[in-house]
Amino acid sequence: MTTIHSTPSDTEIKARHRRLWASGDYPAVADLIAPLGRRLVDALDIRAGQKVLDVAAGAGNVAVPAARTGAHVVASDLTPELLETGETRHRDLGITWRTADAEDLPFDDDDFDVATSCVGVMFAPHHGRCADELVRVVRPGGRIGLINWTPTGFIGELFRVMKPYAPPPPPGAQPGPLWGDADHVRSLFGDRVTGHEFDITTVAVTAFDTGTAFREFFKKHYGPTIVTYGTISDDPARVAELDAAIDELADHYIAGGRMEWEYLQAILTVA
Repeated sequence: MTTIHSTPSDTEIKARHRRLWASGDYPAVADLIAPLGRRLVDALDIRAGQKVLDVAAGAGNVAVPAARTGAHVVASDLTPELLETGETRHRDLGITWRTADAEDLPFDDDDFDVATSCVGVMFAPHHGRCADELVRVVRPGGRIGLINWTPTGFIGELFRVMKPYAPPPPPGAQPGPLWGDADHVRSLFGDRVTGHEFDITTVAVTAFDTGTAFREFFKKHYGPTIVTYGTISDDPARVAELDAAIDELADHYIAGGRMEWEYLQAILTVA
């Protein structure tokens, strides 16, 4: 197993990320997109007996349906509070819940048949490190399955709208929605993977009738939104500007109480 030595800057970045995703109630947000986990399990044809690692698993949107196939599943995440929610909800499935950094996974080389991440690893700051680790822990001929929000879809646009109000990203951190671009994914993995399968599609979210309803839910539950509003909380005019911008964006996507959130699904075979 390789070892990545973290700098003091890296340690602080990871601490910020843990606090961000522990704020609010991310499992409530993940419940909105629960079908994505089953879609990724089906696309990878995960089966009983396989050893599966779900990276940046949150409360288990992929880990849970993978375990229900009879696979042996490890769900890892930087934020232990999310894993605790998953374990409490799904004690009967035999999933191993493990606190771990996607950029420095505590697993042996070639240890898994399959590695997955559903709108998770995309938010780690150093994309190349994550790709390196995913390739390292999957055996040759094994598969990596990723679902990531696209830069041009609703969530990608939400991050664009929030960016002027958000705290500056840490030095060297790359934007998460880049993982939703197939060319970026190809560049990260290079010739270490083969058989690239890319599919851009959407997941339907039916929880919101208005942009205001969406915005209020995300202000309460979604870590990145919570942190962004916290940054401008002492400036009512800026808060009002961001409220209006998010309302307008969400209203644009809502039709008959339904939103379509675009994502890239990538299925890769380790060379």
